[in-house]
Amino acid sequence: MTEISWPDGDPALDGADAVPPPQPVYASLDDWVSQHFLPIYRRPLGGEYRWCAAWWQHAEAITRLTALWHAWEALRLQPATGIATWLRDHLDHQLPVLLGRAGPFAQCSEQEHIEIRQAETEQPPPGWWSGGMGATEATAGTPPRPEIAHQAGD
Repeated sequence: MTEISWPDGDPALDGADAVPPPQPVYASLDDWVSQHFLPIYRRPLGGEYRWCAAWWQHAEAITRLTALWHAWEALRLQPATGIATWLRDHLDHQLPVLLGRAGPFAQCSEQEHIEIRQAETEQPPPGWWSGGMGATEATAGTPPRPEIAHQAGD
């Protein structure tokens, strides 16, 4: 983790009774995955659940595991129900996606990393996104095309 260095000291510690913020239990995502996640949240691998020993080569897995780790570090500090909240709101949602047959490790096994092919894209025809729409409107969603709008009204 990166430390923040304040030029005049940490403003949160200006008071005499200030308590420094808690430090994370794990120094890195790799530490959290290898020392906490994998030893505790075991599943029978190969059928419904997938794992890749090179998990760090899967961008989606890194994103999901980082979200789980950060939420765990925050919620572990909540008295009584913090970890229960983490299990219900974070792990129970992410685990089936992360380890599932259609998840980031879908083509991998513990012994072999196979990169999932990225979906291809084509450039839209010139003028597809124009037609009086402002940049904000264009990014809000796909504009209705006349041929699509006509078919929907039939």
